[in-house]
Amino acid sequence: MAVLELKQVSKTFGSGETATTAVAPLDLTINAGEFVILTGPSGSGKTTLLTMMGGLLTPTSGQVLLNGQDLSQMTEKQRGQVRFNQYGFILQASNLIPFLTVEEQFELVDRISKQDHNGYAEQLLTELGVAAERSSLPAKLSGGQRQRVAIARALYNQPAVIFADEPTAALDSKRAFQVVKTLKTQAKEHNVAVIMITHDDDLLAEADRVYTMIDGKLKD
Repeated sequence: MAVLELKQVSKTFGSGETATTAVAPLDLTINAGEFVILTGPSGSGKTTLLTMMGGLLTPTSGQVLLNGQDLSQMTEKQRGQVRFNQYGFILQASNLIPFLTVEEQFELVDRISKQDHNGYAEQLLTELGVAAERSSLPAKLSGGQRQRVAIARALYNQPAVIFADEPTAALDSKRAFQVVKTLKTQAKEHNVAVIMITHDDDLLAEADRVYTMIDGKLKD
């Protein structure tokens, strides 16, 4: 089932003679439970595309539809709710709050959302093999452990889509494969669409689909 649809989405920065096309008009459909990888050279438009899909950047033209709803037709408050409730983000630096322990990262989400996920954090941390680190600060974790905690946090709100921008860039090859296999497993087990950017060609075999961006154009 399609969870995210892009219809003739493009992004141009500047105007007139100084205009630069970061993303040429493209169509793309991502299904629930699918693990999709975007690859391509630096500056090819991958992060711009991911940012538009994540509702953080408005397309110059076209539509980004989440479960059939056009993000551009929402208010900024509504898009913020989508980012918090329907999206999960995993960044290269894991983006964990440095002064909170692992379990406190999830307690903060509960306080902001005014919800109690009834032990779901413990379940996710156990699934991802980092439950023993629940009382540790991020600085005390290895790079692979931090990324697995970041994956757990991204899954915590039971999102429809997870966006991962170079989540393995700072890891050695063994930990990189562990993180990618974990993302693929979580996509299937939780029926979440996962879209990951990577420059590492060795990781592409794990994807359900691979798209290459070159000069703002998407190729499969």
